Amino acid sequence: MADAVPLLRLDGIVKSFPGVRALRGVSFDVRPGEVHALLGENGAGKSTLIKVMSGVHRPDEGRMEVDGRSVDFGSPQEAQAAGIAAIYQELLLFPELSVAENVFMGHAPRLSWGGIDWEQTRARTAEILQSLDIHDLDPDAPVGALSVGNRQRVEIAKALSMNARVLIMDEPTAALTEADVARLFGIVRRLRERGVGIIYISHRLVEIFDLADRVTVLRDGEYVGTHAVKDVTEPQLISMMVGRTIDQLYPHRTANPGKVVLEARNVAYPGTVEEASLTLRAGEIVGLAGLVGSGRSELAQILFGVTPASAGQILVDGQPVTIKSPSDAKRLGIAYVPEDRGTQGLIRPMRIRHNVSLAVLKELARFFFIDRGREQELARRDIERFKIRASSMDQVVGKLSGGNQQKVVLAKWLATRPRILILDEPTRGIDVGAKAEIHKIMSELAAQGMAVLMISSELPEVLGMSDRVLVMREGRIVAGFDRVEATQERIAAAMMRSAQQERAA
Repeated sequence: MADAVPLLRLDGIVKSFPGVRALRGVSFDVRPGEVHALLGENGAGKSTLIKVMSGVHRPDEGRMEVDGRSVDFGSPQEAQAAGIAAIYQELLLFPELSVAENVFMGHAPRLSWGGIDWEQTRARTAEILQSLDIHDLDPDAPVGALSVGNRQRVEIAKALSMNARVLIMDEPTAALTEADVARLFGIVRRLRERGVGIIYISHRLVEIFDLADRVTVLRDGEYVGTHAVKDVTEPQLISMMVGRTIDQLYPHRTANPGKVVLEARNVAYPGTVEEASLTLRAGEIVGLAGLVGSGRSELAQILFGVTPASAGQILVDGQPVTIKSPSDAKRLGIAYVPEDRGTQGLIRPMRIRHNVSLAVLKELARFFFIDRGREQELARRDIERFKIRASSMDQVVGKLSGGNQQKVVLAKWLATRPRILILDEPTRGIDVGAKAEIHKIMSELAAQGMAVLMISSELPEVLGMSDRVLVMREGRIVAGFDRVEATQERIAAAMMRSAQQERAA
């Protein structure tokens, strides 16, 4: 593989936009039958580079080659004709159409008189799916009824239907369950065996070490370096990405928990949570681990009143309380940063200052009008406090990176001055630098006496940030560990232990 002519090679690529030099002489290549990871913080230039590769953008300078021959793509169609296909985080499918119709959109087999050969379209779709060892997808199934994992498989089949030899995968696991991630990895390995070159972009470094052969790092639009994955460590990659070592990815602090401020006793909600109990103390971070579907997010939504408990009891400062809505929770000093910041945490077309003030509009109002001066002061303070990287407080939130969007959600809820903060997947889909900054904020809040409940699917994050770890399975809290007792093996065993094994024990 090392001696093979690259399927795709870029040399000295430069790309600028008004006021921004996005790429500054970047070089990159992918070889037949390899997974080449592309890493960098948000804003490093990854998205611009893959758009150059896939024909969305033309480079201002530099050279691009396919199979050793110079190319100049004027459109994504030209890139696809050269065997290059991109699968973006936002899947580009038509939900009303079938799997087969999506796979062969724009290039379906034709009958002699020019009409679409639907029988051949379905047969070729089934053949592609079987070649990927996908046996549970019906070519006639409507895409809108499929899971996220299955829609992603449709995107991969669509790329292969166009004879893609280079497949660009942008954050492919961001919204997948653990089972879907495992299936995706199997497909990627199968494609590699067939000689397809995979360009793999992910913020999850564990995936890079599981899948990739080589890794290239960008920083601030510049090429930093390329290494064989076996020759680098996670700290080295982090240092390459951020330009410094991050020894404080999980800040060390001495926990000094105070009194119990929140207690849930056997709370339940039909079909998701069954008699779950927990306590939170002032000044501590409690990690809540569990597989997708275990009831973690649903428990958080009960505590915040999104879906009020159907049974059980919630106590704040030792007193029973009724939480029937988020307004009730907010009055009791509870704040909730949801898992899906894009649809549940922010209004993305609105400006930063408008989003930051959403949870405290009543406090900012004077005679039914918003005090814009106080709103601007709040936004100015939080942009500085949370190091939100933006052109101004009037920048549209949807234009920010994932990490900066997450900081805006945090700022919005911390403006309510809560005593209890619930964080659901606080660092999902953000780069390592932003992750370290959010971890630092969490530690500072706990040190100031706030009680923090953190839900995370990343066990290193759970272990690194938590003073106590609770494990949820099948709607119940089934295990708890102090920081010194918690290990990845113990937590994983508690997460996956079956009800039958529990009864046998």
